[in-house]
Amino acid sequence: MRYTRQIQLFGADNQQKLLESKVLVVGVGGLGCPLLQLLSSVGVGTLGLVDFDKVEAHNLHRQFLFDEACVGMLKTDAAVARLRARNTQTVLHAYPYALTADNVFSTIADYDVVVDGTDNFSVRYLLSDACAIARKPLVYGALYHYEGQVSVFNVEKDGYTTSYRDLFPVAPQPNEVPTCNEAGILPTISSMIAHFQANEVVKLLIGDLDNALIHTLLLFNTQNYQLTKIKYNMTDKKAPSTAEEVQQFNYPAFCHQPVGDELTTVEALDAFLTQEKAVLVDVREEDEQPKIDRYTALSLPLSVLPTQWEQLKAYDHICFVCVAGVRSMKALNFAKEVLADKDLKSFKQGFSPLVNV
Repeated sequence: MRYTRQIQLFGADNQQKLLESKVLVVGVGGLGCPLLQLLSSVGVGTLGLVDFDKVEAHNLHRQFLFDEACVGMLKTDAAVARLRARNTQTVLHAYPYALTADNVFSTIADYDVVVDGTDNFSVRYLLSDACAIARKPLVYGALYHYEGQVSVFNVEKDGYTTSYRDLFPVAPQPNEVPTCNEAGILPTISSMIAHFQANEVVKLLIGDLDNALIHTLLLFNTQNYQLTKIKYNMTDKKAPSTAEEVQQFNYPAFCHQPVGDELTTVEALDAFLTQEKAVLVDVREEDEQPKIDRYTALSLPLSVLPTQWEQLKAYDHICFVCVAGVRSMKALNFAKEVLADKDLKSFKQGFSPLVNV
């Protein structure tokens, strides 16, 4: 029998609870891929997968549901195919779109537990607010260099409920917490934190709330194996309390993401660069690969921009690009101070779509 070993551990009744449960995983990346594998393996009956992105070559080292043949495919399509091959008993639902205020409530509605595998603060706060309003348990996970964090939100314990905003009431500045694309990550770290998250999901589904990370933030350092637990309480936080307020809340602005300063599609970048005296500026370091070949880009690393920016005076329309939009936004903010009369943009998607594979 497929689940014999874990039934020996926690009993047939708990296995039945898993088979009857529904879990939504938001983000099919470094956290989401191991999460989905584990949740399918333990017998969660229904899994939902939310991700708008396509598989790229740099995903393969940590996103274990994909192989080289998946490059260019929608992540949700590739993941569903792999998960179905592993366990035909799992019901799988793919949502190949970005979460927004318009679709978040309908997306989470049918699920017992939601898991945050995102790498975007605007989406994280949106998902947290929606789950809090809908009273959906949310299992949080985050990565930074050699460390990871895990916690459980929106579950009542000791007479009160806590959420992501109780832990992080104010969004960090863009330069304070770089994404994995910007800071780098080892697959051992993302996989380990995903295992912790999956373990918390199982606890919630079988009702083991006493041992779940409710009102508790787990911090784990994979270099020295230091594990820290921090207790936190409900706060007098300011947050949307209805679906209507979520619709009206400006999440990009709250997360310090300037609206209007970013080009979000290759088509928009194409149009921008067709203008007279337009230039694409690659602010990655000289040794970072691969090089952009869709356009002729000017290499001007962020590290030397403060001393070499004057060469940009020759252009009227300037768009900065890096790996994932963090350094390019720093370059844009610097350029606003010295080139205030120029048309300045940052390309949000980073260099990947600008390289011919």
